[in-house]
Amino acid sequence: MTQGDGDKHDGFLGAVYDSKSTDDVAALYDKWAETYDAEMAQAGYRHPTICLALLSRHLPQGSAPLLDAGAGTGLIGEWLQIMGYPQVEALDISAGMLKVAEKKGCYSALHVLALGGTLPFAGNSFGGVISAGVFTSGHVGAEGLDELIRITRPGGVIVLTVKNTLWEAGFAARIAELESQGLVARAEETAPYVSMPGETGTTPSRGLVLRVC
Repeated sequence: MTQGDGDKHDGFLGAVYDSKSTDDVAALYDKWAETYDAEMAQAGYRHPTICLALLSRHLPQGSAPLLDAGAGTGLIGEWLQIMGYPQVEALDISAGMLKVAEKKGCYSALHVLALGGTLPFAGNSFGGVISAGVFTSGHVGAEGLDELIRITRPGGVIVLTVKNTLWEAGFAARIAELESQGLVARAEETAPYVSMPGETGTTPSRGLVLRVC
């Protein structure tokens, strides 16, 4: 888990950024689940849209199955179906968030799991992984990458967003190391952008596409 990085937010958003354990994060998201979509829309939340755009550039329609890692309430899952990705599984630390996602009917399976440790999937299980807003304050650091790489098929992509403070505190170095080991290739990296323009004091993030070798 990462510590707060200077972002100052009120309510649930501030609380999850300041979380010190996965149990804290899960409990907070469970409480936030019913109002999450409306509050993030009000904040102008950009991560899902950017991840979807990156995925469409680097993974052909029909690729399956995909894993939405950190699916939350299913903001991305709804669009993946429309965009031509027919089979998507959802993973999230919060059972409450996944209950909201389940109502949308956009996932073939739901998994209450935390990133950062071993995942109960066989190697090469997924054609691609998308992870929006997960590699950030109080959530998951570079330790979450290895398992996502393991469960993604060679030639598949991992699309994620990374908070700049995390990027500068070892995430970029870990990506470079994975590249030097021949495990991934950096297919695209965006310029830094503000993920929630409706919130003041938000540290920029970047979008990243890794192709698994």
